[in-house]
Amino acid sequence: MKLTELFKQDRPMLSFEVFPPKTDSSWESVSQAVQKIAGLKPSYMSVTYGAGGGTSRYTVDIAKKIKREYGVNALAHLTCVSSDRQTVQDRLEDLRTAGIENILALRGDRPQDYVPGEYRYAGELIEDIKKAGDFCIGGACYPECHPESSCQKEDIVHLKQKVDAGCEFLTTQMFFDNALFYNFMYKIREAGITVPIVAGIMPVTNASQVKRICELSGSFLPRSFTEMVDHFGPDPKAMYAAGIAYATNQIVNLFANGINHVHVYSMNKPEVARDIQKNVDGILH
Repeated sequence: MKLTELFKQDRPMLSFEVFPPKTDSSWESVSQAVQKIAGLKPSYMSVTYGAGGGTSRYTVDIAKKIKREYGVNALAHLTCVSSDRQTVQDRLEDLRTAGIENILALRGDRPQDYVPGEYRYAGELIEDIKKAGDFCIGGACYPECHPESSCQKEDIVHLKQKVDAGCEFLTTQMFFDNALFYNFMYKIREAGITVPIVAGIMPVTNASQVKRICELSGSFLPRSFTEMVDHFGPDPKAMYAAGIAYATNQIVNLFANGINHVHVYSMNKPEVARDIQKNVDGILH
């Protein structure tokens, strides 16, 4: 099923993200995690592409397994920063052959030795996917402004260009303050961006994740979040419970405010996906 059809259903939905193995040796452990998360029957599961597209063949394999073996809608990531147009066409053919209809089109993180190639922006990738066939195309958005944009106003202009190029839904970068997300929603709707928005939530279940989150996204960390980490961080069991509770509260608040589509960055952790879903199960059904 194309996700745009799924999004037409007026009810709360939860989806999860998984990432492919980096090597053949870790395939089995990742495959087991994917199976357990798929067993929760989320609305869909997304599969990341890996830095530089190095794990692209695993992305297709896992997305195909999710759809065919587990009967769950699959969303395959596709990045372009380190790819040429022929490579992208080859990946699209792989996805088409595997029966994958949904693609999250991303520029991807630029490596340290980045040399500009055939693609500079995600919008260019979206245009090529649109021309290539009948795919449902999603993109990324940043409630707190893309790190490379000078301001949010400029960022939203680029976002509108991406939607005009053929992007049919948007998934947000992680955020920890729902007020920032609601403010972002108001601004993009005012700018004429009307596609469905999926709110991306990252459950932080150990204190070491915080430094990595700041390095990757620069997300604003509200006082309630930092107090949680400061207090419970030294105790792994308590930090896990507190992190699940914090993410759950964000999700419940989003559902209560009419945001029906929430995507959880579950980091291949079935227990995180399970506990989050258990906490909101009564809302989902």
